[in-house]
Amino acid sequence: MSVRQQIRPVLTLALPLILAELGWMSMGIVDTVMVGHMANPALAISAAALGQVLYNTIAFGISGVLLSLDTFLSQSHGAGRFDEANRWLLHGLILAAGLALTLILIVLCAPILMLRLPIDHQVLTGSVAFLRALNYGTPALFLYFTLRRYLQAFNHVRPIALALVTANLINVVGNWLLIYGHSFGPIHIPALGVTGSGLSTSISRCYLALFMVLGLWRIERRHHYGLRSMQLHFEPHRLRRLALLGAPAGSQIFVEISIFGMVTFLIGTMGRLPLAGHEIALNCASFTFMVPFAISAAAAVRVGQAIGRKAPTEAASAGWAAILLGATAMAIFSAVLLTFPRAIAGSFTTDQAVIAATVPLLFVAAIFQFFDGLQITATGALRGAGNTHAGLYIQIVGYWIIGLPIGYLFAFRLHYGAVGLWLGLCAGLVVAGLTLTATWRHTTKKLRATLPHQLSKI
Repeated sequence: MSVRQQIRPVLTLALPLILAELGWMSMGIVDTVMVGHMANPALAISAAALGQVLYNTIAFGISGVLLSLDTFLSQSHGAGRFDEANRWLLHGLILAAGLALTLILIVLCAPILMLRLPIDHQVLTGSVAFLRALNYGTPALFLYFTLRRYLQAFNHVRPIALALVTANLINVVGNWLLIYGHSFGPIHIPALGVTGSGLSTSISRCYLALFMVLGLWRIERRHHYGLRSMQLHFEPHRLRRLALLGAPAGSQIFVEISIFGMVTFLIGTMGRLPLAGHEIALNCASFTFMVPFAISAAAAVRVGQAIGRKAPTEAASAGWAAILLGATAMAIFSAVLLTFPRAIAGSFTTDQAVIAATVPLLFVAAIFQFFDGLQITATGALRGAGNTHAGLYIQIVGYWIIGLPIGYLFAFRLHYGAVGLWLGLCAGLVVAGLTLTATWRHTTKKLRATLPHQLSKI
């Protein structure tokens, strides 16, 4: 199949995932909007920003290990080996339980270091409370991640989208009830502020996990993939292979998200106002990123399934179709950010000082949108082919060796402040986007020769 012929099947798989990812990101945006209308928006947004960035950096880095399921599940599905896929799911759940416990312990200990950071003490206090509230939803979050990988590898993506859309409704209501407080006759719900926002997110994640369990049960009854008759045998080598393949993928996500965490910390030392502007701009950039991120997941599945069917040309075309779709979507978002920066910032808060701090960052975000789309969709295609190392190495170089020094130079030596740090992020994304696309091009040339050997390792 040509690239043009692959666009439709990739898009068909990606559209529900796009809706799901936008729904996922909307939870964070709703949290920011809700706290942004509290009495002191700069303080509230800054506290939520630190809590979200720290939790997301650690959580998505650790849970990224589960991305190895994309490779094993999709290739098993492509080869028609459902029993094999079910065994991978079982060991993915075991791995997820261990990873969730690790995250819970890290988050419990994090405040010991957080409260010593050279950042406004009120901001730190609020972010610690927000972080603790988010931690209640950690087990549910990892269960959702694992079951989602199985469903999308088997092309059942609509339940994922429906789960996140309805979870957002629960999050909106939860934020309204818990942030501001309400009374209903004898029932009194206290105003918990930023902490209430974190609790609302945790409740929504518990709902997500329950929805996925019920969705998987219904799909199994209808399609008979063999989950109910599967024998529960623990096979250490499967756990080891999941961890070994997933560790670079998780590390790559950690490298990418942690650079934003480092930038958040550095901007936090500049005061509440720059940090509030950074959080709004980061929410916007993260929201647009969810589109190519979903396409990336579709790329991993389509490439993996093609490899499972021993169709290297189809695998290559699926990867290029995903890269084309991701880059096009981000080019459109770039135009939107350039055209309506003040209106976008104003949708988060009415505070004019916070809006003014946000607008320049949105301009920088508009510059790197296209390259962000390239790097994440190429990463997904590579993951479908079983390559989780290239993205890690390239992003370490792009973000930490090139991007961060440039950002520090512009921010603190040339006194561009938060904008300078974002220019460093932009440089890192340009390098990552171009290099990962070139890496996928090289990979497609090797697929025909290496495909039989890759398949025999499943």
